[in-house]
Amino acid sequence: MPRGEEEQARRFFVDALGMAEIAKPPKLAKRGGCWFASGGVQIHLGVEDDFRPAKKAHPALRCSNRSHLLARLTESCVTVVEVPDIPGVRRGYISDPFGNRIELIAD
Repeated sequence: MPRGEEEQARRFFVDALGMAEIAKPPKLAKRGGCWFASGGVQIHLGVEDDFRPAKKAHPALRCSNRSHLLARLTESCVTVVEVPDIPGVRRGYISDPFGNRIELIAD
C-alpha cells in the first residue's frame, strides 16, 4: 500500500469487508501499514514507497455469507466483477482502494 494511507485501508478492510484490524508487532508498526483478520485469515498490508498495485497476483478469500458481503460492498461503492468461468463456483473480483486485486469465492 502507499505510505500514509492506513485510514483508507481501515475504511475498506474494516468497514466494507467486515474484517477486524489486528495490532502489528511494535517493531513492524514503525514501518507503517496495517494488518486485518477475519476467521482464520489475515491480510498484511505493508508500505512501499514505489507502490504498484497487484493486478494479477491476488489473495482468494472464501466467504461464508457471500451475498451479505456483496451487499455491504455495494453499499460502500465497491465494484464487484462476477466471473462465471468455473462451473459450479460462484466467484468475483474486487479491488482494494489501492488497486490490488482480491478474489471472493462463495463457500
